[in-house]
Amino acid sequence: MDSVAKPVTDSYKSIAAPSRGLYKDKGSKFLSFAYPVSSQEQVKDIVSSLKKEYFDARHHCYAYRLGLSGDTWRANDDGEPSSTAGRPILGQILSAELSDILIVVVRYFGGILLGTSGLTVAYKSAAADAIANSRIVEKVATELFEIRFDYLQMNDVMKALKELQIAPVEQNFDERCLIAAPVRLRDIDRFKEMLKNTDICQRA
Repeated sequence: MDSVAKPVTDSYKSIAAPSRGLYKDKGSKFLSFAYPVSSQEQVKDIVSSLKKEYFDARHHCYAYRLGLSGDTWRANDDGEPSSTAGRPILGQILSAELSDILIVVVRYFGGILLGTSGLTVAYKSAAADAIANSRIVEKVATELFEIRFDYLQMNDVMKALKELQIAPVEQNFDERCLIAAPVRLRDIDRFKEMLKNTDICQRA
């Protein structure tokens, strides 16, 4: 019996733009901020910026998840009792099945201790509110390819790009033509087959 190849899954959910949330308990305020991100460098910059802006807050806890599979992630308690802040924030990201997202929760202490269970609820609720106030979008995982070809192949290349709905991000038509374009993971094999007479290479 022939095996049937499974279709490539190359789409996932993220948020369209930054959003905010809020949770209050016994005088403590938990300000939550959700951001669409695509790299750990972006995460570091945003967390650093929020720490400067809300320098008088007691804690700046966060969690993030990156990429199609979401295998790149981190949860940070920033001084709160272990697993009472970062993990609940990450839990909301996972529950909503989101990736390429950072959620930071900034806490202003109200003078009354909430206990570990109270903190867990607070950080979970603040993160959930930021997600609830965001617009969820579908993102598509791609790989960036370079296509080098002669002018006589121009029509074939443009036809393939149009058929696969690929929008070039770079074009150079000197002595030999070059186009750089992001290709959906599910379309890579077909893309290579359609343009097998050109010089194709994947960009690092």
